[in-house]
Amino acid sequence: MGTKIYKEPDLKNPVLLCGWPGIGNIGLTAIDSLKRALDAEELGEIEPWDFFYPHKVVIENGLLKDLEFPKSKFYFKKLEKSNLLFFIADEQPAHEKGGYATGEKAYDIANLVLDVALKFGCQRVYTSGAAVATVHHTAKPRVWAVPNSDELIDELRNYNNTFLMSEIEGRRGQGTISGLNGLMLGIARKRGLEAICIMGEIPYYLQWIPFPYPRASQSVLEVLTRILNIDVDFTLFNQYVKKMEKSIEDLISMFLKSLPENIREKLEAGIEDLKGKPAQLGPITDQEVNWFKEHGDRFLKEFLKKEDKENERPL
Repeated sequence: MGTKIYKEPDLKNPVLLCGWPGIGNIGLTAIDSLKRALDAEELGEIEPWDFFYPHKVVIENGLLKDLEFPKSKFYFKKLEKSNLLFFIADEQPAHEKGGYATGEKAYDIANLVLDVALKFGCQRVYTSGAAVATVHHTAKPRVWAVPNSDELIDELRNYNNTFLMSEIEGRRGQGTISGLNGLMLGIARKRGLEAICIMGEIPYYLQWIPFPYPRASQSVLEVLTRILNIDVDFTLFNQYVKKMEKSIEDLISMFLKSLPENIREKLEAGIEDLKGKPAQLGPITDQEVNWFKEHGDRFLKEFLKKEDKENERPL
């Protein structure tokens, strides 16, 4: 278990930006898009053997050629005003019973990431993910922030469209962050690093749909580039956001049509009621979560089954 470092760049106080899959792939899309826009160079990787199963076994001429694992790579970019480190992962370590790892695997991979960060003199870490909220999918998503120290609170309050998760109405100063996003904050603090998780809002009726939600990633990118004081051309990314909005509209329409009429009317009214309104920052209720999860899961199983049939090809 360990890391492979391919280059030894001279970086001065770099900032580490971490991206991995999650709800709507909001954080992964934001961090990876920034890495691509800046044309960051590959720095190294975490060896996958102790964390992941292979995606594919490659066979040629009857013999095993290779095992393809999820990638967990580091990148760097030296800018005029700042130096950046990126950690981009194809997967988070998964628990054997499903879901994100909560034990040794997650702890180990988080420490390996921070080992590299400290090796190059990093003192601050950003992670990013999703904040499930009562908001319409065409509204501008807000950004929820969670720092790992009191000293960062006033700084975060200075950024537009950014809210401290602990101060969001109805949360009574509390909240949870699942997976590596939350774990990294705690381990970073233990190892003497400042860390902030910034999360883009996603409508709670989209959290089970297997589509990225780049509109929220766009909000995260706006905050990140402001924090880092960098100017990036996101013309192509903005075009991608518009393209995905059309796909999401089509998927929601398909979902609604699959429901019984009385349920469809209720859901349509609920979604339409959110349109044109600012995000309601109070937490969603357990009843709402369970209702959407029940119907969303049923639709997704039918939708994915249909996709599999359409993609079947004779051997």
